[in-house]
Amino acid sequence: MSDPVEKPARFSDFLELTKPRLSLMSVLTAIIGYLAARPAHTFPRLIWVALGTSLAAGGVATLNQWLERDTDARMTRTAQRPIPSGKIPTGSAFVLGALMCTFALMLGFGAINHLTALFMLLTIIAYLACYTPAKRWTRWSTEIGAVAGAFPPLIGWAAGEGRISALGWILFGILFFWQIPHFMAVSWTHRRDYSAVNFPMPSVRDETGRWAAGWSLINTLLLIAVSLLPVYLKLDSVWYAAAAAGCGCWFLWRAIGFLNPNNRDSAARYLFLVSIAYLPLVLGALVLDRIIFF
Repeated sequence: MSDPVEKPARFSDFLELTKPRLSLMSVLTAIIGYLAARPAHTFPRLIWVALGTSLAAGGVATLNQWLERDTDARMTRTAQRPIPSGKIPTGSAFVLGALMCTFALMLGFGAINHLTALFMLLTIIAYLACYTPAKRWTRWSTEIGAVAGAFPPLIGWAAGEGRISALGWILFGILFFWQIPHFMAVSWTHRRDYSAVNFPMPSVRDETGRWAAGWSLINTLLLIAVSLLPVYLKLDSVWYAAAAAGCGCWFLWRAIGFLNPNNRDSAARYLFLVSIAYLPLVLGALVLDRIIFF
């Protein structure tokens, strides 16, 4: 589908294609992974990690919008994105996304190491070849997408250590389990949009919301357990344990609130907001604890 473009595209339109806020989260979690590995070489490689992850995340976001331009045009929350609104031609979007992903991989192989480039490639494949089409046909699309979204810390860890040790996989687990309640809240809030394009998400299949709320609670409990593993394995101190437990209880409180059928809409918004605050607080505490006490 190609829409006529009445005016030349602006830089802000191309920037919007890269979903800068979502891409920033990928960059920050990659940096967290790099710093948590406590690498011997810090600043120069950190810049390459940030740049490579930015290119990969922006390229994936752009190609995702290119692939989903038909459903984006039919949903209220996405109809004004650059492609369905006609601000950017589909061909230009494809070229931009493909070039960004290509340069990210070249940077990973050439300036960092092969393992880092491999996780960049896995992120691209998991998101575009697995998650994006899965949204149209399976209830498990969120979990498939959570795998792709959990790779950035491994990009950073691989750049810092050259291999993936236990804490790197724990970071992967934190990102994975965090995404489930986060996106269950999002999907419930925007369930009518997703229903309009027949995405078989829990919030669409189960109009009561019990499925989405229950699954959010289960994954929040798993998130808390995984977030405390670094202390059990003596990879972080009790100070991090206190921060992770406190933030986890806050998150759990909001996940329990999501179970209430009489207040589910507002509870979903609160759960979403708490999830946004939870991640930087816990990951920041983990890195600071590693720097100060280890």
